[in-house]
Amino acid sequence: MDPAYRMTARSLRQDLSVPRSVLEGHLIKILAEKVELTRRRKPNAAEKRSWVESLSELARVLDDAGLEQVEVLIEFPMPHNRRSSADVLLAGVHPDTALDTYIVIELKQWSSADSLDEEAELFEVPGLGPQSHPCQQAKGYRNQIADHFGALDGRPEAVKAAVYLHNATHSSVQDLAMGAAVEGVPLFTKAERGGFIEYLRGNLANEPGRMAADRLLGGPIRPNKPFLRKSAEVIRGVGQFDLLDKQLDAFNLVKTRVRLAQAANTKRVVIITGGPGSGKSAIAVSLLRTQIEQGNRDRVVYATGSRTVTKTLRRHVAGRDMEFDGLFRYYLEFANAEQNSLDLLIADEAHRVRKNSQSRFKKEWRSSRPQIESLIQAARVPVFLLDEHQVVKPDEVGTVAAIVAQAQALDVDYELIRLDGQWRCGGSAKYDVWVQQLLGLGDADCEWNGDVEPQPWTGDQNFEVVLADTPGEMEDLLRGKIAHGLTARMTAGYCWPWHEPNPDNSLMPDIVIGDWARPWNAKLKRDKLGSVPSSDFWATAEGGFDQVGCIYTAQGLEFDWVGVIIGPDFVARGGKFVPRREFSKDKNLTAAKVTHEQFRRHVRNVYKVLLTRGLRGVVIYAVDPETREFLAGLIKTEPDA
Repeated sequence: MDPAYRMTARSLRQDLSVPRSVLEGHLIKILAEKVELTRRRKPNAAEKRSWVESLSELARVLDDAGLEQVEVLIEFPMPHNRRSSADVLLAGVHPDTALDTYIVIELKQWSSADSLDEEAELFEVPGLGPQSHPCQQAKGYRNQIADHFGALDGRPEAVKAAVYLHNATHSSVQDLAMGAAVEGVPLFTKAERGGFIEYLRGNLANEPGRMAADRLLGGPIRPNKPFLRKSAEVIRGVGQFDLLDKQLDAFNLVKTRVRLAQAANTKRVVIITGGPGSGKSAIAVSLLRTQIEQGNRDRVVYATGSRTVTKTLRRHVAGRDMEFDGLFRYYLEFANAEQNSLDLLIADEAHRVRKNSQSRFKKEWRSSRPQIESLIQAARVPVFLLDEHQVVKPDEVGTVAAIVAQAQALDVDYELIRLDGQWRCGGSAKYDVWVQQLLGLGDADCEWNGDVEPQPWTGDQNFEVVLADTPGEMEDLLRGKIAHGLTARMTAGYCWPWHEPNPDNSLMPDIVIGDWARPWNAKLKRDKLGSVPSSDFWATAEGGFDQVGCIYTAQGLEFDWVGVIIGPDFVARGGKFVPRREFSKDKNLTAAKVTHEQFRRHVRNVYKVLLTRGLRGVVIYAVDPETREFLAGLIKTEPDA
């Protein structure tokens, strides 16, 4: 877990004292390269300018405070969100206790900030638009570091946080100052520069901080709690997700829109997009908890289009607590819902929205109108959370364009927030990008991009990629992970037939590869067939590892480790992956009405989903020999012992 740049306060002061042209060729260039590597985007001119101005002012403050030996860690990445980083982390020792002490410093060039509403959760900043309170942001960074760095076990108080607005005055950010105290993070403007200096002196001694930094960076990183367990705690008010950056902005935006819609009886659509592990579901659960705390339990719903995901949430998050009965529902249930019957409808996994609602079992869940329209009409603030790379069936229409078009047709205003972080236990933004390049998927949309070239996997300390020579080797490695207390499942492309259980209730070994054979997960809807869990709970129930899951049982769920069998429907030829429709057994993709272009798009998305179900690692096996050889040329890392 390395910052973009690390030095003593004295060295920082010296580095920043050179002419701007020299600085651009040295420190700023290094920062830009590191940010581009970790966040997969190039810093713009404004960001580079902020580094020069904000870091220069911080260096002067540290100099005036007499803290030249403090270690300064610039662009300090969060442990499970590699695309989020604190501006600066100061490392040193406390002047009274001589114990390791760390201070997160959030630097802002804001000259003014005005509250958008009475609750002071969003602020209008000239040139930036609505922003969350910077003390909330700094608090999130502080909590992430305190909760996940092993070097801080038993000493969460060793990490502090502060905000320094070096271009602002107290009066120009009065709305921020009024809200700062409740965040537990002090806020200083240029008018309180002296107070900032005293704050730093009160928490850091002018002694070398390099050993404190080494101990923090060299210690273990604790994993996040499993999402389902954490979600159950959050909705019961005994825990929280520390939302960062865009996640926090999205959360505060929705809260504000719900409050304003309740007051004025208006509507607003919010669309939140992001890849696997970007925090979409964490935002959704946090919003649920907020509405429950405010007494709006009957006016909020968390909906999905997946039976597996909805039933899993009901069992593992709501449990048997009647307070949360009916909180998790299906899209179909809103086919004929009363206009604005809810204040907030959270449509998670919105890429799975269908053209319309057609339940086989309940008449009231049927409607010829578009399902997106039904969801928008049902709530004052419908929130759509989606990843367009997860549209895997032709009748799934959940795209940003489709939601925007429906909002416009209904004359409802909308807002779009794109999350670009990675928030899983592995938190590997690098791996997510690698998978997109491997499959020929562009960054900005879900279409195939012939210009995208597969790249070698060069490793990531947060995530392992292992290539298996046989399916048996894949299975053995995953069983070893389970033996060490981790969760794991095997998945495969839908390239083998899927039979009903035998008369004796045993499962057919449908997936046969050489002398290795395993069944698909059961098609059962009841809880169990002997030791075999139903399809709804294959991913979470005991006994699920003995079957192989496909896209329809794995999507929307995650495991510590996932095994992926790439079938003959997707093979490497000429340095790139090529879809082969004739080898697919998925009737949703092989029907005559499905075009070749649709198949090509959806099969890539299928493997994108399967390859990104793992939190800590993935084991890949390809049935096709040429594909295995191709992958072997890209994946060079060795599995852990």
